[in-house]
Amino acid sequence: MGYVNAEIQLSNPRLPELSPLASTALVDTGALMLCIPAQVALQLQLEQDSLREITLAQGRVMQVPYVGPLRVDVAGRFCYVGALVHGDGVLLGAVPLEDMDLVVNPARQRLEPDPRSPTIPHALVKGMNAVAGRA
Repeated sequence: MGYVNAEIQLSNPRLPELSPLASTALVDTGALMLCIPAQVALQLQLEQDSLREITLAQGRVMQVPYVGPLRVDVAGRFCYVGALVHGDGVLLGAVPLEDMDLVVNPARQRLEPDPRSPTIPHALVKGMNAVAGRA
């Protein structure tokens, strides 16, 4: 399977007067978070919430800014997430993909709504009562 890219829009829900930023994101199901370059964080005037420690593929550990919130729009769906400021391109990880109920179609090399819930995102949620054996 080759690389899968997706056309996305990023916006700052705290500053709705700012225009959304269109970007091509690399879809990476092996990564958890949304990663954005510093320039995107500056353009959207995102506030740094904290520092997060990350481990790169080659094993190097470093601290990067964690910013947000961001609204991510892709394939007719959206979510609100925080982002790690790292790299020179937008990387869309598993957390926002799960939130939007999107899956990678390897045959078409594209991102699509889960075929089991094509019209509205679905989430599996189990309440505490169900876990404790109560109705």
